Amino acid sequence: MVDLFLERRFDSPLTVEDVHAKALKAGSCAGLYRVSWVQSLLQLNGRQMFCHFNGPDTESLRMVLRQSGSEMGTIWTGSIHESPAVVAPNVVVARRFDQPVTLEAIQAIEDAGSWCLDAHQVSFVRTYFSLDRRRMICLYRGPDAESVRAAQQQAAMPFDAIWSYRTILPEHLTGNA
Repeated sequence: MVDLFLERRFDSPLTVEDVHAKALKAGSCAGLYRVSWVQSLLQLNGRQMFCHFNGPDTESLRMVLRQSGSEMGTIWTGSIHESPAVVAPNVVVARRFDQPVTLEAIQAIEDAGSWCLDAHQVSFVRTYFSLDRRRMICLYRGPDAESVRAAQQQAAMPFDAIWSYRTILPEHLTGNA
């Protein structure tokens, strides 16, 4: 099984209830294709979402989405890199690159600008890095999305989007959370 990631944007805002309904609708199909939902990060305004799944491959996730009538988005496989910091993230930083990058090159830029993160009370928590090395979703803890944006800009970190989110977990469907 590999880590599968799905990025989606919506014209009409999505609610937590909408995400639950889509997950329930996809349930039996997901089992058939051996895809399991790990979590979703829904932008506070409901216009963007990043989802993490486990499954055999990207085509399995595409089949689940297609057969459940869910919107397709950008699907990719990747690796997860954790920070030693034990804080709960609250802001997504999405990065896309025209040419493949290395995790070390991006880390070097962030290390050089670490004072910016400290100045804005921002902590790095986790990175989801695509296997083709052209996409990266980073999670940070900060006072708000604007603080994270200011820190990223001052540290000269590349980014495409920065947004606050709420986490939606599969346990929320069963009332166990």
